[in-house]
Amino acid sequence: MAMKKLLLASLLLSSSVTADEFVVEDIRFEGLQRVSLGAALLSMPVRVGDNIDEGDVSGIIKSLFSSGNFENVRVFRDGDDLLVKVIERPTVASISFSGNSAIEDEQLSENLAASGLRVGEALDRTTLSNIEKGLEDFYYSVGKYNALVNAVITPLPRNRADIKFVFTEGVSATIQQINFIGNTVFSDEELKNNFKLRANVPWWNFLANEQYQKQVLAGDLESLRSFYLNRGYLKFRVDATNVSISPDKKGVYITLNIDEGQPYTVSDVNVRGGKDSAAFASLVPFEDGEVYSGEKVTRLEDEVKRALGEQGYAYPQVATIPEFNDDANTVALNVNVDPGKRVYVRNIKFSGNQITRDEVLRREMRQMEGSWLNAKSVETSKERLNRLGFFETVDVRTTRVPGTDDQVDVEYFVKETNSGSVNFGIGYGTESGISFQAGLQQDNFAGSGNRFGINAMINDYQKNLTLDYRDPYWTLDGISLGGKIFYNEFEASDANIVDYTDKSYGTSLTWGFPFDELNYFDFSLGYTHRQIENLGGYYQIQKFLDSMGDNVTDDSGLEVDDFDWSVSWSRNNLNRGFFPTAGNYQRASFRMTVPGSDAQYFKAQYDVRQYVPLTESHSFSLLMRGRLGYGNGYGKNDENEYLLPFYENFYAGGYSTLRGFRSNTAGPKAVYDQGAGNNPALVGSNDSVGGNAIALASVELIVPTPFVSVEMKNSIRTSVFVDAASVWDTEYDLDNARVISGQEYIYDYSDPSNYRASYGAAIQWRSPMGPLVFSLSKPIKSYEGDDEEFFTFTIGQTF
Repeated sequence: MAMKKLLLASLLLSSSVTADEFVVEDIRFEGLQRVSLGAALLSMPVRVGDNIDEGDVSGIIKSLFSSGNFENVRVFRDGDDLLVKVIERPTVASISFSGNSAIEDEQLSENLAASGLRVGEALDRTTLSNIEKGLEDFYYSVGKYNALVNAVITPLPRNRADIKFVFTEGVSATIQQINFIGNTVFSDEELKNNFKLRANVPWWNFLANEQYQKQVLAGDLESLRSFYLNRGYLKFRVDATNVSISPDKKGVYITLNIDEGQPYTVSDVNVRGGKDSAAFASLVPFEDGEVYSGEKVTRLEDEVKRALGEQGYAYPQVATIPEFNDDANTVALNVNVDPGKRVYVRNIKFSGNQITRDEVLRREMRQMEGSWLNAKSVETSKERLNRLGFFETVDVRTTRVPGTDDQVDVEYFVKETNSGSVNFGIGYGTESGISFQAGLQQDNFAGSGNRFGINAMINDYQKNLTLDYRDPYWTLDGISLGGKIFYNEFEASDANIVDYTDKSYGTSLTWGFPFDELNYFDFSLGYTHRQIENLGGYYQIQKFLDSMGDNVTDDSGLEVDDFDWSVSWSRNNLNRGFFPTAGNYQRASFRMTVPGSDAQYFKAQYDVRQYVPLTESHSFSLLMRGRLGYGNGYGKNDENEYLLPFYENFYAGGYSTLRGFRSNTAGPKAVYDQGAGNNPALVGSNDSVGGNAIALASVELIVPTPFVSVEMKNSIRTSVFVDAASVWDTEYDLDNARVISGQEYIYDYSDPSNYRASYGAAIQWRSPMGPLVFSLSKPIKSYEGDDEEFFTFTIGQTF
């Protein structure tokens, strides 16, 4: 047998043995386990029958190493055979982590997979070393200079290996000093106020950051540049940024060498380009001789782009070129506008609407197919879809049509949410015990966009059946038509109101008229029949009953037939139909019975909600809520003036008006007159009777919900609030009467300054069953007889 001749031991050891050229008769491998013989042969640059010499050996080894399957390769000549001995790289059996708190396991796994380190793949020790260094570099970028990352490899049988990354994160280096060199116009403190990174942070400034992070410093430098540009210093620059680390790697010293330059005033602004560049002159925010501001220049460019976007120029280029006059410290701004081609919309598409029909979405569009692309119309269409309340999220994307340079498709991506609700509520109060209510409504019936409701409610104080329907597009112009039929039995004493029983039925027809994109008017006609029994003899009801004449029954009841008309105005500028974070909603309504009705009265109410985003991401937002209401009678029946019926009174208390108080209990109480003639003798009680006027106010801070996934953040809302409310009776006039009992319940019910207030926290969740609301609240100011309610849980009622 011919002696085996070593051609090359490995890439790290060159062979000094020469090899004569020979023809390869066979290629054999030793050491293959996971890699098949066929795969190994495919990685070889030589084949059986090839002539090879010593120079070809290097290519063989390089090719086999480049396959990524082997960590050691040796090539031998055995006669005219080629013998390749290999050691395969071990297979990664598992990857685990220990000691990491700054980076989640899931993020690490994704990054390792992107770097080629996965379970089941061959282990490349070079890649592993690069990953270790990359992870340490990440920790250095966030100020953890003591961090160490070690990959521990544990061999396993069958050429496998476990990899465990052991992290020693250490502590973040804190900023000891931030120094500026070269600033003469602005003090160090003025410049530091532009930085998120701070040294010596006081305990109360929880928004400041004293831990060094490279990315945050880069943002602070940009804020510093903007600070100078907005004050006219166009040639401001940072000459050097020096970051020094203390010997123990726990402290950082930042020194910035800056050149402030001189402030420049604007001598002229020229808008060039575009077919109507003169029209852009009105957008120029500078007066002659005004100090230059980078913020105003950016705003000018954005306004020009917005104006062009509304004319179909979807991809305009706007650049501002300054011309300096250093002798006079002035700058002329040349705004170069390249509108590009006018772009037209080929198709408008919708995705994600599994239930809602396309026509329901399409009728909300203000951007039309075949017309030029109007950025404002596209955004308005998105807002209208959001306000429908059928979708959790609405996104829009504009894509170019392949093969053209002047056509785009507009696609709206919607995520549908439950547009129906099960009106179910449970409440518990310190004195109220447990209450219960239920009902059903569908605001997007069968995906048609029409509202259909069958509300059947049975609880301790009410039995109600209501059929409700509304078509928001009865005509193509957006005129809506709706109607309602109802039957109701109401036991007032069980609803925390002074005792009476009300059986009523009726119907109404409503037309809606859009005025513009934001304003809407409703007009309604209705009829209601009421049969009321068990009326008490308290003072506040007597004046109303005196005006009812023959409508008062023999058994001290009341039977009335009322025909009414109403008109309402609403303005909706909210950014979303559900869980809005910005915008305004207002509604004013006026309802009046037709002259000749058994009860002649009017009732007016105004509601407003204002959302103010406090952060750019809208994660923090402020909600301010208010309501004003007033009602009274008009005309006379014989000598008695009509008053607002007691069953139309305003009440406060409960989740929708005043949290922390049981429903309807915060307001005027029934006063019984047991005197004779003109000598009233009053007896106070804790029976709520409401009033003909109301004022509500609420301030609510909406905050991110902790421990909630990104997917759920649009479905859950957390807030803290302060509520205040006042209900009063303008017809109450017993201030100086003699009180013989219940003095603690009696005060001037005609005084609107007798308000109640509370504070608390709430969580709202748009669940598959409908909106769920949990509220914890405590009164700040209350009166005797008010029923407090610490915890409420409600389904189907939110704002």
